[in-house]
Amino acid sequence: MKKSRIYLNAFDMNCVVHQSPGLWTHPDDQSHRYNDINYWIELAQLLEKGRFDGLFIADVIGIYDVYGADKTVTVREATQVPVNDPMMLVSAMAHATEHLGFGITCSTTFEHPYTFARRMTTLDHLTNGRIAWNIVTSYLESGMKNIDTGHKIQHEERYNIADEYVEVCYKLWEGSWEENAVIKDKEKKVFSNPDKVHAINHHGKYFNVPGIHLCEPSSQRTPVLYQAGGSSKGRKFAAKHAECTFISGPEKSSIAAYVKDLRLQARLQGRDPQSLKVFALFTVIVGRTEEEAWKKYEELSNYISYEGALSLLSGWCGVDFSKWDPKQEIEYIETKAVQSMLESLTKYSSNKTWTVQELAKFAGIGGMGPVAVGTPQQIADIFEEWIDETDIDGFNLAYTVTPGSFADFVELVIPELQERGLVKTEYEEGTLREKLFGKGRARLSEEHVGSQYRNMNYQL
Repeated sequence: MKKSRIYLNAFDMNCVVHQSPGLWTHPDDQSHRYNDINYWIELAQLLEKGRFDGLFIADVIGIYDVYGADKTVTVREATQVPVNDPMMLVSAMAHATEHLGFGITCSTTFEHPYTFARRMTTLDHLTNGRIAWNIVTSYLESGMKNIDTGHKIQHEERYNIADEYVEVCYKLWEGSWEENAVIKDKEKKVFSNPDKVHAINHHGKYFNVPGIHLCEPSSQRTPVLYQAGGSSKGRKFAAKHAECTFISGPEKSSIAAYVKDLRLQARLQGRDPQSLKVFALFTVIVGRTEEEAWKKYEELSNYISYEGALSLLSGWCGVDFSKWDPKQEIEYIETKAVQSMLESLTKYSSNKTWTVQELAKFAGIGGMGPVAVGTPQQIADIFEEWIDETDIDGFNLAYTVTPGSFADFVELVIPELQERGLVKTEYEEGTLREKLFGKGRARLSEEHVGSQYRNMNYQL
């Protein structure tokens, strides 16, 4: 089925090195400004100029200490450490923009849903409904040790916890405050009708939350829901809860297999399979000529850090690649980390085997997604090809150098995509959910599992 348009997120993180280890040393890179709020404001304004749907901000709790079994390489190379809280960036960027959405990565492992629900509702209010939550379960044992979860949570158990976690959030966001609970009647001195604000009385295996939601409903109530897990368990979770999903993989075959299974799982959940928007990780290096683009690629490749790349890869998949020969082939190993990465390399890849050295070079620019190099016309052709052949809906665009990669894309590629009718020329009014799914759809759809928690007969 031909897609009506391509959805675009910029992919970043509140740190120095996100997905391209070593490239922070490039003279044009400004990622060292991550502590400067003006950097983020300028980035948000640039993305809104380019009519991006959102800025998707990754996050991790913990450090990548699997490679070499210590922190040395990670700290030296600044591979996702130091890393700051992503939520703190949003208010300033929202104030400086009008339409850009903000996808915030927050873990169900390290924060209680009661306080988290309040923070997200607050941001949804302050942004006029432009907030999305990327639901992750966290995979770094270093984070679990520091927050002391009490035991090493297995991959399957993390998703069981997450399932109950989002159930609590649905009850708070959708069911605690009735639609007309807030009156704001100054004469009668009644701000909210207490009979229409309900305790959720949740008593589950992992969480006990008896009380009411602390916030009045925001324009979306529940933020737009992203999910980034690509394992079989993650796909089932996404099919149940996600409105948008984020996937990364090196080639079309692995992405197409993921999308096909995801949409099947969604159908089994009673949902329209096409109601899920799927974003694939991609890195674009564009030039006005093909020669210029490949010259950029060769220059950027000189800045890749081999050990920095392996420290990220080791953290992602839970395998210490410092013990592997560079020419050793990658094979699937069951770990507690991101199983989807090893699955995509070993189970869904089209008969390609990867050596450690090849994988480090590949991941050194933009992470575990494809790298498209060429003119604006060639990039647009590649995007159309991926959309048509994998059934994805859009792209999470990683950068090589920031904000230069995004600036090049806005200047050169966006006009070509707009001319082809693939990217909007103006934003629609409304919340982020309405911008993604259509006017009048500010709330979760009726077929979504979260909608069942509306108008429940909770008792104070």
